[in-house]
Amino acid sequence: MKKAAFLDRDGVINRKAPEGHYVTRWEQMEFLPGAFEAIRLLNNAGFLVIVVSNQRCIAKGLITTAELDSMHARMSLEFQAAGARIDAGYYCPHESQPPCGCRKPQPGMLLDAARTHNVDLSASWMIGDSEHDQEAGEAAGCRTALLTADERSTNHSADVVASSLLGAIHRILQVQSKEG
Repeated sequence: MKKAAFLDRDGVINRKAPEGHYVTRWEQMEFLPGAFEAIRLLNNAGFLVIVVSNQRCIAKGLITTAELDSMHARMSLEFQAAGARIDAGYYCPHESQPPCGCRKPQPGMLLDAARTHNVDLSASWMIGDSEHDQEAGEAAGCRTALLTADERSTNHSADVVASSLLGAIHRILQVQSKEG
């Protein structure tokens, strides 16, 4: 079985849109500093990199699934050009109500990816910038990393806390090396 790093997209890989807005066009996709290096480090450490993202903008009619798929394909190509690999991407296109099994904090996307890619969830990490990301990772049986401006916050149960994806990856790799 393989280990995976499940990454939320907005706020982890790319800059999050302002509250109530969504990244719906390629021109709005602004990669965060260190994102390419972080994913290269995960690749080199033997992790599958799988993006798992709530994309309510589809249910709201702001973007089609084809447009989102195209944007994600372009994102993967940008990472590939930088020597990094995103192995797969999953998204929940549903509105928050009624509840579905794939919208984080539910673990559906992680469980689907684990089945498809033969992933050992107990050896894997969910990395996100919200409680919903953390809860989805815990529900799937993963360790969790929370990205937050306040790294000293203790108001969470994440295994790793960092202010950036790159910082989280460095800490995750330190944990992995201590465990042998």
